[in-house]
Amino acid sequence: MVLYVRELDEAEHKRLQSWAESQDSVLSHRAKIILLSAQGYRVPEIGEMLDAHPANLRKWIHRFNEKSCKGLITKRSGGAKPRFSEEQKERIVALARKKPRELGLNYTSWTLHKLAEQAQKRKIVDAISHEYVRQILKAANCSYRHAMG
Repeated sequence: MVLYVRELDEAEHKRLQSWAESQDSVLSHRAKIILLSAQGYRVPEIGEMLDAHPANLRKWIHRFNEKSCKGLITKRSGGAKPRFSEEQKERIVALARKKPRELGLNYTSWTLHKLAEQAQKRKIVDAISHEYVRQILKAANCSYRHAMG
């Protein structure tokens, strides 16, 4: 079944045209989807023109058909809440800057796995992956290789 946007009224068309030319790339993209559909382009054609997946195009056309322009506006969730406090991150960086031998450990250099393990043993965090340790060190400009030094 071919999906098209319903007929636009003049106010909707003006708003969509304004959004299509706006600096908000997300809203501009969604407005262009609706305007192209209103011009008679089918979902596969719009997908090629805007380099977009057909499932996403259908979603925005359905939302517009149900809620008009309001259907194209989404609230940002702000992303996931931080997993660790700044203090915990600072303590992990401080741990990485110390030599393992100074801490009574039987190895001379850090690996990300060993840092994650020690952060847990020292009760800095309940649990942490070696990948997240890498991200914390990178954000603190404490490179993994530097941490091994």
